[in-house]
Amino acid sequence: MQQSGSAAGWIEMSIKRFCSESTENSLKNGSRERAWGEPIVGFSKGDDPLYLQISENIGPFYLTPMNAFNRVFPDVKTSPDALTVISWILPQTSETKRDHRKERTYPSERWARSRLFGEDFNSKLRREVVMTLKNSGFNSVAPVETPFWSLQTSDRYGLCSNWSERHAAYVSGLGTFGLCDGLITPVGKAIRSGSVIAQITVEPTIRPYTDHHQYCLFFTSGKCGKCIRRCPAGAVTEKGHDKVKCYAYLQETLKYVKNSFGIETYACGLCQTGVPCESIIPTDNGKRITEADAAKQPEVS
Repeated sequence: MQQSGSAAGWIEMSIKRFCSESTENSLKNGSRERAWGEPIVGFSKGDDPLYLQISENIGPFYLTPMNAFNRVFPDVKTSPDALTVISWILPQTSETKRDHRKERTYPSERWARSRLFGEDFNSKLRREVVMTLKNSGFNSVAPVETPFWSLQTSDRYGLCSNWSERHAAYVSGLGTFGLCDGLITPVGKAIRSGSVIAQITVEPTIRPYTDHHQYCLFFTSGKCGKCIRRCPAGAVTEKGHDKVKCYAYLQETLKYVKNSFGIETYACGLCQTGVPCESIIPTDNGKRITEADAAKQPEVS
């Protein structure tokens, strides 16, 4: 059995190795380009108070780590403090971001492929982490890969899933939310995320923030809002993200993606590129980045 004292490094290495070596990390285009760059990994305790706060805030259907673990292992005696949430961020490649940055209405082909084949790989990564842990004697579950993962309606926030990969990443010290609800991480907002809950003890990642909007320039300075102009559906305003408009527009992209690229998926994500937080955290200790730093980021008129 793997010793839990070295679990953080072992788990992170396993995730990075799988992303680096697996042929499934591919856009499945002519040149078999990688879908994702090198991931970053974070950890949080199953009894972190934020999980209960999130559940109480979203609604009673939202799962805490203990709730999700018990669904799969009802006969295993454990406690929230004996659980660890393993979270990772998969960054879009520079080529995908470059192509997508040019678009104004519909997704680029690379972005659409990352939405379909890249998320297929993310599912394989979740299952790989679960299997790796199992082989070392640790029970674990990837909530998004289970039959009980679902979309439901929150009285406060509307359409919500009962386990959020982005919220797990937030609790695990990997990023904070932007105006468009995207997660701004050390590798930017053009990302996807995944998570696994394991019955293992791992030192939690230190959260370098105290507010859930700390990395967003709109909230820290009120001087950005570029994601508003990037949204073709008008779903992002100074009031935040309208998930109903966003979801409706995603359905509209299905026909375009199929006719243009020959694959069946919805995709948008325009608000994740052509913005200062595309590839970095555009803040320094909660303050606005310098003009020199901002100038290095892609500008969209």
